[in-house]
Amino acid sequence: MKQIHTLTLTIPRHALLIICAMCLSTGPIQSQIMTEKQQAERYDSQLNERIHNLLPDLMKQSGIDMWLLISREYNEDPILRTFLPATWLNARRRTIILFYRDQNSGEFEALAVARYGIGKAIKSAWDKEKQPDQWARLLTLIEERDPKVIGLNYSNDFGIADGIVKTDHEALLAVLPQKYQERIVSAEPLAVSWIETRTVAEMETFASMVALTHEIIAEAFSRKVITPGKTTSEDVVWWLRQKVTDLGLQTWFHPTIDIQRSDESLKSHIEAFSNGYSEKVIMPGDLLHCDFGISYMGLNTDCQQHAYVPRSAEQGVPEFLQKAFESGNRVQDIFTSQFSLGKTGNEILAASLSSGRKEGLRPSIYTHPLGNYGHSAGTTLGMWDAQDGVPGSGDYALKYRTAYAIELNNTIFLPQWNKDIRIMLEEAGYFDAEGLRYVGGRQEAILLVD
Repeated sequence: MKQIHTLTLTIPRHALLIICAMCLSTGPIQSQIMTEKQQAERYDSQLNERIHNLLPDLMKQSGIDMWLLISREYNEDPILRTFLPATWLNARRRTIILFYRDQNSGEFEALAVARYGIGKAIKSAWDKEKQPDQWARLLTLIEERDPKVIGLNYSNDFGIADGIVKTDHEALLAVLPQKYQERIVSAEPLAVSWIETRTVAEMETFASMVALTHEIIAEAFSRKVITPGKTTSEDVVWWLRQKVTDLGLQTWFHPTIDIQRSDESLKSHIEAFSNGYSEKVIMPGDLLHCDFGISYMGLNTDCQQHAYVPRSAEQGVPEFLQKAFESGNRVQDIFTSQFSLGKTGNEILAASLSSGRKEGLRPSIYTHPLGNYGHSAGTTLGMWDAQDGVPGSGDYALKYRTAYAIELNNTIFLPQWNKDIRIMLEEAGYFDAEGLRYVGGRQEAILLVD
C-alpha cells in the first residue's frame, strides 16, 4: 500500500474550480474548440510534461529503469502511439524509443534510436552515417547504461500493454547478450500506469471535452434534430457522426440510439450489445437512449443519457419514468461509494452489486478506464457479460489520478407499461485522494425532446 502512495499527486483545488467552471459554463463549448495548430501546441506541451515530469516517477514506482518501445510504421505498439507528437501521425520506418532512469542519481533520459528526434521531448540518439546498424546502436546505448531491469511491452491481461510484435522481439533478442536478456521483464505495471494516470493539464482538457459531449447530446435530443413521426434512430446516429466531423473532431466508436416503448419487450443484453439497434421512427411516448463519445487531443469521452419524447397532452417527463430513472442514479451512488485506493475492480464490483441487490435493485455494472483510449488500461470493473468479475484486469488495484467511464444500468419494472425497462447511464469520473467525482456532473433528470 505504501508503494501505491508514492504517486498520490492530486489535482489542486483551484484547478478543480477551473474545471467545474468550464463544465457549468452556459456558453457554447463548441465555440471553444481550438484550431489544429493550437491543438498541436497544447497536445505537445501536455506530452512533454507527461514524459519528463510524470514518467520518471512511474518508472521509479514500477522498478523498471529502462523501458524499450519498438514499432514499425503502420504497425505501432499502442503505448508507443501515445508518445508520438502531434505532427507524427505514425511511427517512421522502425522507431525505437529508450527511456532510462538511473536508479542511483534519478537522472532521466528519453532517447529515440531513430533517424529523427520524436518531437522536442525525445532526442535522436542514432547517427546512421556513424553506425549503419540500428540494432547495434541500441545495444551500445544499453551497454553504456547497464540497466538492471529492462521493460518490454508484453502482457496477458492488458492488450494495450502487449504491443511488441514477434518480429521486433526476436530481432532484439538476437543482438542482446544473455545477461541483458535475463534482465527483461514485462513492462505491464509501468505501461498501464502510463496510460491510466492523468495530469492537471489533461484534466482541464478532459473537462471541456465532457462538457462538449453533453452539449452535443442535448442538441441531438432536441426538436432541432428530431421530428417525432419522421426522424429515425439512425438519422440521429448519423447526425451525431456528422456533427463531430463538422467540428473537426472524431468519434472513437460508432454511436447508438435506441428506443424503449410501452408496447415492445426489453431487449436482452446479448441482443443489444451484439446486434445493435434496428432503425425505428421516433414517436411520441418513446424513451430514447444514446451511447456517444468523442476523441480530442489524445483523450476520449464516453457518455450515455436518456431523453423522452412527450405526447401531445404531456408537459414534461412522466413522473413514473423519472422515478425509474432515479434508480439508475442510485446504482451510481452505491457503486462510486465503493471506490477506494488499492481495491481491485472485482472487489468494487462484487460489493456494489451486493449492496444494490439488497436494496431491491437489479443492477449491472461494466465500467472501464477512460483516457488515451476509450476502453483504456487500468482496472476493469465488470463487463456486461462478466458480472462475477473479470480475471486479470479486474484484479488490478485502483490508483489515484485515474479516469473512468462510470457505465452501468438498472432494470426496473414499470406497472404503467407492464414491462421491464433498462436505465442505462455512463458518465466520466475522476478518482483521487478526495474520492470519485464526476468530471462534468451526471444526468439526474431525463431530457425532454421539446
